[in-house]
Order: sequence, then C-alpha cells, then structure tokens
Amino acid sequence: MNMIRNISFFLTYTIVQASFAIAQVSNDPAVSFKIKPLHPVAELRAEALKDTPPQESGDFLPTDLVELIKLDPTIKTEIRYATTNNFMGTPMYTEARAFLQRPAAEAVVRANKKLHELGYGLLIHDGYRPWYVTKMFWDATPPEDHIFVANPAEGSKHNRGCAVDLTMYDLKTGKAVSMPSGYDEMSPRAYSDYAGGTPEENEHRAILKKAMEDEGFHQIPKEWWHFDYKDWKRYRIGNVDFKDIK
Repeated sequence: MNMIRNISFFLTYTIVQASFAIAQVSNDPAVSFKIKPLHPVAELRAEALKDTPPQESGDFLPTDLVELIKLDPTIKTEIRYATTNNFMGTPMYTEARAFLQRPAAEAVVRANKKLHELGYGLLIHDGYRPWYVTKMFWDATPPEDHIFVANPAEGSKHNRGCAVDLTMYDLKTGKAVSMPSGYDEMSPRAYSDYAGGTPEENEHRAILKKAMEDEGFHQIPKEWWHFDYKDWKRYRIGNVDFKDIK
C-alpha cells in the first residue's frame, strides 16, 4: 500500500508541476518563452565558433539563399533571435533578416498569397540559421528539453535553409493572431496536435498548417510554428553569417 501511495503521490506531483510550468508561460504572442541557459552565452558562442559542422558527403544542390521580404514585401518579419525577446534571452543574430533556399522561399510566397484570400498574412520568426547558433541552442538547453532543439551533430533543417518558423497576422489589424502557445514555448501546448487551445487558436493553427503543407512544407510534431521544406535533404548544412550572404 505504501508503494501505491508513493507512486500516486509522485504522479500527482509531476502533473501539478507540469501544469504549473505551463501556467507560467505567456499567452501574449509578442512575448517569448525563456529558459536559463546552462552556460553563459558568451562562452557558448566562443565554443561554437571554434567548432565545425558535421562532415557530409553526397550530391547537393548549390546554396541559393534569398531574403523573403525581397520576394514579397507583404511578408512580415519579427526575427526574435536578433533581440532579447527569445528563449535564450539575448541576441543570437547580428541582423534581423530571414533567408531560405530559393525554392522554399518561393513556396512561402505562394502560401502567403493564398492566406491573403482568407484575411491573413505570414509573419516570419526565423529561416536559415547558421550551424554555430544551433550548437549554442543545444549546449544551452537542459537535456530534458532537447526535444525542442536540433542536435548539432546531425544539423538542423534551419541550417540547410529549408526550415521556417512562422505564424500569421491579421491583414486588417496587422497584429499576430492567437495560437495555442507562444513561439519557442517548450511545453505540450506547442505540439501540433495539442487540443487544449481555444477554438479560435486551434483554427488559426489549422489554417496555417494547410497553407504551408499545400506548398510542400511539413509541420513538425513538437512545434506548430516550424515547417520543413520537402527538398531539405538536397542542401548542405550551412554556417555562414547573414552579413556574408551574397
């Protein structure tokens, strides 16, 4: 009986703690979830810049990164990794820009135009990401939350220029729509199949998913905002800074 009571107490405590953690995150789409990095960010950056991406072999397409807003000025950007409003709490990028490989970028433009017919537009949080930043994210994040960040040993689809983090904005108000969780939130509310959002939030997520998947993207299970382009395997892992993209 004592063992049963202990198990019951443990399960109850775990559920309460998880519920408490979720309750601490903000429902404001303008506010990012935050963690406490395991190491000082300056140290993480220095170590990551000394390291190199994993070696790859194969027949890859040439890199052709293009800036999204130059293809379609109606696409909005809010690059939080260029600010303190991100899960690391410090700027990770030196420039607030969003790039993708050209075919992926053109697919985002098509999705944006289709959403206009429904009264929405796309708001981009991130696109191509240098590999060293992915390593910083991994080294800063507690192991129990590694499901929310890419393993630098494998590289991220962001590193290949074939992943985009985004949401929608209302064309009438210009403001981001409500979603079941905030961007970069490390909780079950961020899952693409989370059913606990309001009807409006769940509808927004479904509209975004359809628009992106119709253009060759796939929404990942743990992050409703993250979409991978179908041809991501055809591009190499990149580690070039924004300022060096021609």
